[in-house]
Amino acid sequence: MLIWGTRGYLYQLAMMTLVCGNCGNPAAHGLRKYVTKFTFFFIPLFPVSTKYRTQCTFCGLEQQIAKEQAEQLLAMAAGPQPSHQPQPQPQGQMQGQAPGAPGAQGQNPYQQ
Repeated sequence: MLIWGTRGYLYQLAMMTLVCGNCGNPAAHGLRKYVTKFTFFFIPLFPVSTKYRTQCTFCGLEQQIAKEQAEQLLAMAAGPQPSHQPQPQPQGQMQGQAPGAPGAQGQNPYQQ
């Protein structure tokens, strides 16, 4: 007796903000990869099919897209690659605050 079949796998590749084609809202969309693999004695051996889909988190619309579109969206979601060199920080103040801003040099903005 041989036991064979298929099993589906779901991979969440990215979350990105896109304008939905159904509801028209700029909402988060999940980019997902669905892979169906052939199994033999419950061991996945090779992929039978691969599909890419996006799903709107606002209205729930799920659309199938081509592999090329998925790769473009994934590259867009990754954005610019960060530099591996540390950025110099100014001395005497916290990063992202002006010298006289509340919270700089130990000032509490909630104290009166």
